[in-house]
Amino acid sequence: MVNISACGLIVGFVIIRHKPMYRVTISGTELGYVQNKEAFEEKVKIGILEEEEKNIDNIDMKIEPEYTLEFVDKTIETKEEEIAETVRKDVMVTYKYYELAVNNEAVDSVNTIQEAEDLVNKIKQDNPNQELELSIIEKYTDNKAEVTTTEFEIAKNEIQTKVTEKLEQIREQKEEEKRMNSMPEINGVKLAYVPVSGTITSRYGVSSRIRNSDHTGLDIATSKGTPIKVVASGTVTCATYRGSYGNVVKVDHGNGLETWYAHTSEMYVTEGQKVEAGQVIATVGSTGNSTGPHLHLEIRINGQHVNPQNYFYQ
Repeated sequence: MVNISACGLIVGFVIIRHKPMYRVTISGTELGYVQNKEAFEEKVKIGILEEEEKNIDNIDMKIEPEYTLEFVDKTIETKEEEIAETVRKDVMVTYKYYELAVNNEAVDSVNTIQEAEDLVNKIKQDNPNQELELSIIEKYTDNKAEVTTTEFEIAKNEIQTKVTEKLEQIREQKEEEKRMNSMPEINGVKLAYVPVSGTITSRYGVSSRIRNSDHTGLDIATSKGTPIKVVASGTVTCATYRGSYGNVVKVDHGNGLETWYAHTSEMYVTEGQKVEAGQVIATVGSTGNSTGPHLHLEIRINGQHVNPQNYFYQ
């Protein structure tokens, strides 16, 4: 009976002088005491949420704190905010945001799925006949610096600008396809570009007092320095001064097709160089046997000159 009373006194003494608290340690390092484990963990998360404000998808502890329930002297004070700050340094935060893309090309990002959906619907409403794919991509990162979202109105303007650009590209592409379909073809080689625009001053096959034979090409008069475009892709076989031709560029397009560009003032290519259709290879001049600035254009098939007007300047 005495022993029971003594035990009761001891327990009572412990209860009066002590209180239950959780000792917090991380990787064996003691951080201090907290009053309530669940409330403390909530404090840690709330602090992160308040600091980050938005875009948080998940919060994980890199190293889980260990909690040990102990009875400690009532005079010991908790330092929960200090401990929480230490614990937050070992927290892994995953951020989520929404990227908007036009034809799979990322344009801008917003914070919420509602904003993303509203933007897509708004753009579709403003562009009812648009032929583009607008998509929303859910993005995740643990690097806050990657979350570069913008406000709704700014994002809307950015996307509308991109939509306008894409629609213009589609229009230009269709026009280019239409133009290419209308261009002539020789031996499977598409003549994609007219070399220059101007006035025909001497046609193929005509004779003249300044020539010893009939005209082997077509003369197109225009101002000196006008850029000359190569009609199709190929390889430069000649870029030099050649007597009556003056400065002449010759391009082999394959399949027996060759084009010549004579009387040029400047030549921008060299022998052996690969050129793309539409590339500027020279400028109009009046070198060689010439009475004024013009392009002398020759088309040769398997070495034989033919009338360029069968294909151009009709």
